[in-house]
Amino acid sequence: MSTPEIISGLSAIADRYDVVLCDVWGVIHNGRESSAAACDALVRFRERHGPVVLISNAPRPSHAVIPQLDVLGVPREAWSAFVTSGDATRALLAMRAPGPVWAIGPETDAPLYADLPLQFAGPEDAAFISCSGLYRDEEETPDDYRATLAVAAGRGLPMVCANPDRLVHRGTKLIWCAGGLADLYEQLGGPKVIMAGKPYPAIYDLALREAQSLAGKALDPRRVLCIGDGAPTDLLGANNQNLDVLFVAGGLHGEHVLEPNGGLEARRLGSWLAGAGVKASSAVPALAW
Repeated sequence: MSTPEIISGLSAIADRYDVVLCDVWGVIHNGRESSAAACDALVRFRERHGPVVLISNAPRPSHAVIPQLDVLGVPREAWSAFVTSGDATRALLAMRAPGPVWAIGPETDAPLYADLPLQFAGPEDAAFISCSGLYRDEEETPDDYRATLAVAAGRGLPMVCANPDRLVHRGTKLIWCAGGLADLYEQLGGPKVIMAGKPYPAIYDLALREAQSLAGKALDPRRVLCIGDGAPTDLLGANNQNLDVLFVAGGLHGEHVLEPNGGLEARRLGSWLAGAGVKASSAVPALAW
């Protein structure tokens, strides 16, 4: 069992890295408000060390998510570029045009399909499924979709999932995401789901190309730091890419890994990470400088 280095803030390890790939939801905001300390840490890294590329499983193109960051008070100075699962997913959708596609997700995810030559249909007539989330994620769970997903699974429809996240915090409430629907679809006998977001390679390819362009030089993977709070997405994705990762332990998994005083104990944390099948090079209760 490997135990991560417990640090108080990014400044303790910043000199080791030239680039940061940082998760968004759970690290710099919780869906309701941003973390001033986390934003300040990214601003300082960018000023002193190198580019910060935000890497998010948001199912919309990055240009459609930036206004949300602005509303939540995330300063533009905290990041150099922004790559989303939606950016990577659009290429997968274009390959399957004209479909027709059964699009599962809220109206706010409409930018995912903008200008793509797709036709839309229901589960009985579609050629494939595109899942960006639940229609009403404040009210529904994946089980509400069991009957219609069973119809699609029976027809053997492939599913493209625009957001591999299963659950996120919106404020203090846990919200189901598209990854939860993808899990249920496979349980119902549907084909293996196609995903482009974290922990899958496509989104890292995009993010690293952006970072290299911003740095103006070839990147040394040993000097790239990923930051995230999700074990099956952020940590596993970084592990698969052989990149160092700073685990923000007080995010999605905080109730399982934080001590009663809000701190971290290395051995306990290492044991939890091993049980989750992932590893972290360092860990912090919440992102700060």
